Amino acid sequence: MSHAEGHKSHRGGWLRAAVLGANDGIVSTASLVLGVAAADGGTSAVLTAGVAGLVGGALSMAAGEFVSVSSQRDVEEADLAREREELRTIPQIELDELTGIFADKGLPEDLARQVAVVLTEKDALAAHAREELNIDPDDLARPWQAAWTSALSFAVGAALPLLAIVLAPGGSGPLVTLVAATAALGVLGGWSARLGGAPVRPAVVRVVVGGLLAMGLTMGIGTLFGVAV
Repeated sequence: MSHAEGHKSHRGGWLRAAVLGANDGIVSTASLVLGVAAADGGTSAVLTAGVAGLVGGALSMAAGEFVSVSSQRDVEEADLAREREELRTIPQIELDELTGIFADKGLPEDLARQVAVVLTEKDALAAHAREELNIDPDDLARPWQAAWTSALSFAVGAALPLLAIVLAPGGSGPLVTLVAATAALGVLGGWSARLGGAPVRPAVVRVVVGGLLAMGLTMGIGTLFGVAV
């Protein structure tokens, strides 16, 4: 009887981009506006710094992810092209190589050969890509998906501390922002852990502690030097 095992690893690519973008958006923008506020910056200065941080950060995340993931895809496509050429020019050597891979995994030599032959007849490139290169030809890296996911998640994350410090009553902006950003980081850490099937508590602690350190240090710099950082 078959059953659904519920593995989460297929979510790794977009989940990484989304979590990284949102985390950076929350931490960097909260740190920025808290640093400006601690340096006695007025509402206008805080708002300007926050908006600039949101726009610049989102564009930077998008560009960085696009370049990084494009490089990964270039490598994958180059490896596939090389493998395709080897399958065309030296098919017997490639068949022996695939047989050896299955034999190394524990299959008897005869069975390893049979499996290699069957997979080669079905789709030789896909078989070698998965077993030899650890690449799924149908699921290569997606630069545009990573770029848009990072930019959007960064903007959403950055909007929270920016709104918190602008809309907070009286002089409570820094405290409200700190609390809101910390809570958001905790939710983000827990959500990403659940979505990825990982333990929740370590993820929450890791994200919250890192964010608090960044925000605390930036506020300290703003207070000590009176500069917008």
